[in-house]
Amino acid sequence: MSSGASQDETAAQRQADILQALKAREVPHLVRARLRGATEGTLPWTATLTPAELLLARNHGLKPIAAVSATCWMHYGWSWTLGHSQGWRTALRRLKDEARAAGANAVLDVKMRTVPLAVEDSMDFSLLGTAVRLDGVPASDDPIVATVPALEFIRLLQSDVVPTGIAVGAHYEWLSDFLGSTDLTWFGNVENSVLTRFWRQVRRQAHKDLRANARKHGNGVLAHVNFSQMFEREGKPKQYLARHIMVATTVDARRSAHLPEAQIALDLHAGATPLTRRSPHHQSYASNEQEGAI
Repeated sequence: MSSGASQDETAAQRQADILQALKAREVPHLVRARLRGATEGTLPWTATLTPAELLLARNHGLKPIAAVSATCWMHYGWSWTLGHSQGWRTALRRLKDEARAAGANAVLDVKMRTVPLAVEDSMDFSLLGTAVRLDGVPASDDPIVATVPALEFIRLLQSDVVPTGIAVGAHYEWLSDFLGSTDLTWFGNVENSVLTRFWRQVRRQAHKDLRANARKHGNGVLAHVNFSQMFEREGKPKQYLARHIMVATTVDARRSAHLPEAQIALDLHAGATPLTRRSPHHQSYASNEQEGAI
């Protein structure tokens, strides 16, 4: 058999393995073998952490196992907004499957990437992070997934705030302006109170969805991604579509003396958190072609 034919056969087997794993909601055999080798030390391990973060992680009992990744190519169907929510949640489940196969306790430094595809109503949702194991702690059946880098993960632990997972909140609504209340062309600089109330309602519902999803994991969230859009559709009546998406790392801060026993939301860009950083790095939606921690 020629080398070209052999490569084609290997590629076909790999594709068949991936398709079968997707149907069975399992990790492909080749990926499982790679992760097992990294865990056992028979294969080189990889990580998304910087050398300084690797040193700090080891000093705090965190052993990097392997870089893990997951992707979901989502066709939106009838709802773009809920499609985004489902795409992220599907990719998250697959990332946790890889971390479990690696025998990890957690996945740190999780980065997001969204890529619009040249296929109608589709987008790729990808996650990448470093699976780690805590010294003296057995592998977890439900690994923690945190969007914060290793340095910030350790600083949170030192502040008695424990990252516990990722939550997604999404909501969209249509507004039909039967009375023409949004047409303020001749009024000059005045607030469009109808759209203000509409926008506030959509955002509040997205936050409510986020809190409901986060409540399963802890009592607080580090809100990292906020993506909003509003469109106007001309016609009679004029219509508006508003949608808002949030992705966040959930935390358990019940033991903390600094944070209240309540639902909390920390804006990492505000600076008044234990996660101050000089450069913004949490917006995956800011550019579809750049990677970055959420």
